[in-house]
Amino acid sequence: MSRTPLDTVEHAAGTPDVEQPWAELGLSKDEYARIREILGRRPTGAELAMYSVMWSEHCSYKSSKVHLRQFGEKAPRSEAMLVGIGENAGVVDVGQGYAVTFKVESHNHPSYVEPYQGAATGVGGIVRDIIAMGARPVAVVDPLRFGAADHPDTRRVLPGVVAGISGYGNCLGLPNIGGEVVFDACYQGNPLVNAGAIGVMRHEDIHLAKASGAGNKVILYGARTGGDGIGGASILASETFDDAKPSKRPAVQVGDPFQEKLLIECTLEAFQEKLVVGIQDLGAAGLSCATSELASNGSGGMRVELDDVPLRDSTLSPEEILMSESQERMCAVVEPAKVDRFLEICEKWDVIATVIGEVTDGDRLEIYWHGGKIVDVDPRTVAHEGPVYDRPYARPDWQDALQADDAAKLPRPESSDELRAQVLKLVGSPNQASKSWITSQYDHLVQGNTVLARTEGDSGMIRIDEETGLGVAIATDGNGRYAKLDPYTGAQLALAEAYRNVAATGARPLAVSDCLNFGSPEDPAVMWQFVEAVRGLADGCLQLGTPVTGGNVSLYNQTGEAAIHPTPVVAVLGVIDDVARRTPVAFREEGQLIYLLGDTEQEFGGSAWSQVVHDHLGGLPPKVDLERERLLGEILISASRDGMIDAAHDLSDGGLVQAVVESALEGGIGARLVVPDGLDAFTFLFSESAGRAIVSVPRSEELRFTDMCGARGLPATRIGVVDGDAVELQGEFTLPLAELRDAHEGVIEGLLA
Repeated sequence: MSRTPLDTVEHAAGTPDVEQPWAELGLSKDEYARIREILGRRPTGAELAMYSVMWSEHCSYKSSKVHLRQFGEKAPRSEAMLVGIGENAGVVDVGQGYAVTFKVESHNHPSYVEPYQGAATGVGGIVRDIIAMGARPVAVVDPLRFGAADHPDTRRVLPGVVAGISGYGNCLGLPNIGGEVVFDACYQGNPLVNAGAIGVMRHEDIHLAKASGAGNKVILYGARTGGDGIGGASILASETFDDAKPSKRPAVQVGDPFQEKLLIECTLEAFQEKLVVGIQDLGAAGLSCATSELASNGSGGMRVELDDVPLRDSTLSPEEILMSESQERMCAVVEPAKVDRFLEICEKWDVIATVIGEVTDGDRLEIYWHGGKIVDVDPRTVAHEGPVYDRPYARPDWQDALQADDAAKLPRPESSDELRAQVLKLVGSPNQASKSWITSQYDHLVQGNTVLARTEGDSGMIRIDEETGLGVAIATDGNGRYAKLDPYTGAQLALAEAYRNVAATGARPLAVSDCLNFGSPEDPAVMWQFVEAVRGLADGCLQLGTPVTGGNVSLYNQTGEAAIHPTPVVAVLGVIDDVARRTPVAFREEGQLIYLLGDTEQEFGGSAWSQVVHDHLGGLPPKVDLERERLLGEILISASRDGMIDAAHDLSDGGLVQAVVESALEGGIGARLVVPDGLDAFTFLFSESAGRAIVSVPRSEELRFTDMCGARGLPATRIGVVDGDAVELQGEFTLPLAELRDAHEGVIEGLLA
């Protein structure tokens, strides 16, 4: 690639036969030919750099966008939706003049290559997406997936990822209120580091990424541009790893949370003074993305002087400057009369800010370097009119055999002692054990508005208005084992669980963001998994009335031929009128009655029991009944609002026994259970039938609660009482809380020691 300013547009037009490194930059032969066709000449080195990062899988969604259209075509009508798919993050109306923006994205490949910085900059990037919408960030979440818990490389990746998330989020002063930690050998070479963020603003403060108004200035502000993250996530996330060795470290960005904190405050003050016409953060593809997207979304063109970009390394070529994904940078479009005030605010916050260009009345993006024009493109062809692939997909040959290998046929415990031992093994397994070693590194109370976090509730919850108690809740869920068995159903189960988790805390589910993690789209079997999961999620959101506001697709999550399980992660955002009425998971008062809501069937495909006890994956996942999920949600929300329940916990991974143990340990009070008629003890404890929850009901509210369930047609079965210092299943076993705590806690620390 040229490192001189001589490869101008004029030079490129006169030297059509110059060889260019299009393949090394991740472009196909056909894509390179298409670029030449668009331009009517060969691209300059700078243009080639821009197209390569913007047409990468990570930035262009070229293998997925043909299917993602379903989220728009099947979108349910929603009065809450204010900004949908296509912007930095979705925005929903939560009442009282407040709007909330939220999104989940991936930083998977960078986090495997360099765990600390990969995870840290994942947090930084998603927070800047929130800022770019005009909102103040108020919380983060982190759905994580690692390889086998006892694998040596997990001891390299997991501590670094957790330290990166905590190091960046804690320094920003943002509470970490939710997420997941899952271990499975399928993620050994490709851990999934998904990061989500929530921001709050008033309706009138919403900002969009567009450059409008000829003569308006383009200001680059934040950190200087360096050589870290050249190509970054845009390149790393657009190909598979060849082996398990960490490589490509220079492509991983380096974060500075203190610089980002200054950037947040600087940006919000500029918003408050109405100084910004349009804004875009510099994330994947860096300046290439910010300039092309702002220009493409606006009403004119843009001229940029690349010499004016503040650099950390003066030896960077223009191509490297355009491809750099150095962190903590944003691009704002500001009217000329307001530029001085914008720069004053930046100086106040010690944020470097430079006018690097202006909006023009044309339709071209023109970039200059050392006086020569090195880019002259239609910005739409860079940002929004990249290649679109309708890749071949086919149901894999092995799918039938996998589904026929029914988990219900696995040997079950034959005695009470064996049943007891399997309960202990389950609650002490890495996926079901306490994650306190991880979550204790995150500050979840900073800002003073956290209402529920991590183990306290099925979803994280924060207060957004002190006077009224208005709050929002968020839950992220996904089960790759279910999706491997049936990706359509697996995606709907992820949606249903997140929806249920939000409702269990008393919040009303409003909208969805997603992070769709899959293997190589060039494999027809993987592409089939993706197509089915998108179809399932789109159908499910339509039925539940929860529109997809935006999200992320992460492909090429595989090493060689070994792909991860299809892992659609779904985030559901909900609203609660008064956080004082929230429902925690903890049992809080002896004598309260424990009710099981929903139906329990023989459903063990993909279950935690089949994994922990038999290391088995096969059969069909639990069935999904979204109307039942909606009904269950209505009951949980009504019961919470009207004071009929004191605790609620959804039933998912690990079944009923896992939920009861977690509620008992969180509250420090035991439970005496009885197997209901029509069920055996094993199915009662370990089935993972969906659409279920347990609640603790004060005796004074039992009649009112059961009448409500009966009137609405939701099965509600009394299965026990909150009592004592053990979890007891009548006629089978007694497990003291101390013994359960010993099994449940310290597992992660022990594996990492």
